[in-house]
Amino acid sequence: MPAPNFRTFDLNLLRVFDEVMAERSLTRAAQNLSLTQPAVSNALRRLRESLGDELVRRNGQVMEPTPRALALWPTVRESLRQLQGSLAPSAFDPAQADDSFTIAMADATSAVLLPGLMQILADEAPTISLHVLPLASRDPRKLLEDESVDLAVGFFPAVLADLAARAQVGKSIPFAQQRLYDGRYVCAMRSGHPLAAGPLTLDQFCAARHMLVSYAGHSFGFIDEALALVQRKRSVALTVNQFFTAGFVAAHSDLLTVLPQHFAQAVGHANGLVLRALPFEVAAVHIDALWHRRLETAPAHQWLRQAVARAAAQAHAVDEDVTG
Repeated sequence: MPAPNFRTFDLNLLRVFDEVMAERSLTRAAQNLSLTQPAVSNALRRLRESLGDELVRRNGQVMEPTPRALALWPTVRESLRQLQGSLAPSAFDPAQADDSFTIAMADATSAVLLPGLMQILADEAPTISLHVLPLASRDPRKLLEDESVDLAVGFFPAVLADLAARAQVGKSIPFAQQRLYDGRYVCAMRSGHPLAAGPLTLDQFCAARHMLVSYAGHSFGFIDEALALVQRKRSVALTVNQFFTAGFVAAHSDLLTVLPQHFAQAVGHANGLVLRALPFEVAAVHIDALWHRRLETAPAHQWLRQAVARAAAQAHAVDEDVTG
């Protein structure tokens, strides 16, 4: 079937399509659009005829989209949002706003950013609330795509490499990012540990028993990859999925663990941890904010990103070397 003539295409049909896809119900779509259900059905019929695809099929009480509809919907939804934002931009006053934002980040990142971020909210946006979800993956794109979170903050090297590769071949990039800070990893151990007396050597590091932090529970991580490059390995006796847990257990055992330096500085003194530089090369950790481009121009989301960036800058204004 020939492509629809854009000059005569009724763009109102796309608003109907967006609501039907979002609700998976003609009745709820009609209510949201202040239309009758027959009017929505008629609009959907016209769109089907224009595009030459069934778009949605009824399965019991639910409308199931076709592959063509699933492929088309993200572009339609983002275009409609951008158009609405351009035609009727909403003013955002953080002092008066009662928005609620959801951010995904690991506990180590939360410990560094949240004190400053909450102070910004207290000073400038007292009625805005935050929900922080644990980041259990190095790839948060699905969470951003399905709108489970507004922003993801963390270490996403594979994601950024994939986005850069897509950009090089001209593919659309539905996500945007901002570098918040660079850091490094350090070895943490309890005060009084036999290895805490001086600089840590590679032989000492490899001979010790270790605790690994892995979101997915794997017993081989990037530290082990770095060791493999120098033809060495370590013994992992315990795997946990939170940096807070690792710091607490290390403070009460003879296990060594590897923590982000800024996190270790934030919680290490309270737990009596001693920090030492790693005796081998490990790539720097880059902490980025990642978001979906559909929120790029939303004033509330712009303010959120700026607040997170300011909190990161405040937290890392002083980079103390505590590794001995």
